[in-house]
Amino acid sequence: MDGCFDMMHYGHCNALRQARALGDQLVVGVVSDAEITANKGPPVTPLHERMIMVRAVKWVDEVIPDAPYAITENFMRKLFDEYNIDYIIHGDDPCVLPDGTDAYALAKKAGRYKQIKRTEGVSTTDIVGRMLLCTRERSISENHDHSSLQRQFSNGHSQRFEDGGMGCGTRVSHFLPTSRRIVQFSNSKGPRADARIVYIDGAFDLFHAGHVEILRVARGLGDFLLVGIHNDQTVSSKRGTHRPIMNLHERSLSVLACRYVDEVIIGAPQEVSRDMVTTFNISLVLHGTVAEGDDFKQEKSNPYAVPISMGIFKVLDSPLDVTTTTIIKRIVSNHEAYQKRNEKKGASEKRYYDDKTYVSGD
Repeated sequence: MDGCFDMMHYGHCNALRQARALGDQLVVGVVSDAEITANKGPPVTPLHERMIMVRAVKWVDEVIPDAPYAITENFMRKLFDEYNIDYIIHGDDPCVLPDGTDAYALAKKAGRYKQIKRTEGVSTTDIVGRMLLCTRERSISENHDHSSLQRQFSNGHSQRFEDGGMGCGTRVSHFLPTSRRIVQFSNSKGPRADARIVYIDGAFDLFHAGHVEILRVARGLGDFLLVGIHNDQTVSSKRGTHRPIMNLHERSLSVLACRYVDEVIIGAPQEVSRDMVTTFNISLVLHGTVAEGDDFKQEKSNPYAVPISMGIFKVLDSPLDVTTTTIIKRIVSNHEAYQKRNEKKGASEKRYYDDKTYVSGD
């Protein structure tokens, strides 16, 4: 399976999960920055960050960098001969090149193509659209009902797009969280009785390479990594009324898909209490040096006061200086390019949702 995996989200992860279920090993090609720019517009996240994200997905066995956007004869032969690929996988949404041709035409002609179901209610276009709309609304007036706007963005839609308008975002179907999807993403095993359980918490909004890298290091400090994900209200109170961009269930699925994570607490409390430490048998509580909520020491009520007093708290050096604000700033700084990209992609996504039919197998 290949893809851009730009601003990687739970929809990408679910596609990889479905692809892995079709065989014994999943090899993933990650499209180069140049190929994305030529076919879709500038990527938000550069190749090295997208490689970190794809490698961290627990259903991925091997990653190929700098894959072409369209399956060429030479690349297809390389997949079959060097990587022993049996099938090339893509979602049921069309992947059309600028000249109108099918990017997977050669794989289909060779009889080596299989299709999976696209995950409803999310796309990179949608997420970029949420941020573009957020930026535009804030610049128009500071007197908007920001809490109402935040609820729209966090649920993956804006009314104007549902009514058929094409702004800087895209029309998408609502994200519908189900218990089955959570089970599909979850690990089936709990910690051993003698396991060293490590806990780290945060918003994990727009789950990115910085998140992945801190989780990787955190997992290396114990036998079981428990991740607390703060609810939308907690994130809004700390980061502002336009955050989070992704809602609690969306953020939870992205974190659950990470191979370094063993379990998550969906809607974790901001304060780590003694009862919580005892209930989950936590041995170590961590907080990264690169974090948007790194002012906890200045807060009236330090959320880590209990683990600090117990001698089980540690500030962990973050391997990568990337935050959610970093991602948002990349889009804001190149606002016009991403708006044009979204208008183009938004039209194709509207056609997909208007014409879609039921696809089984997810």
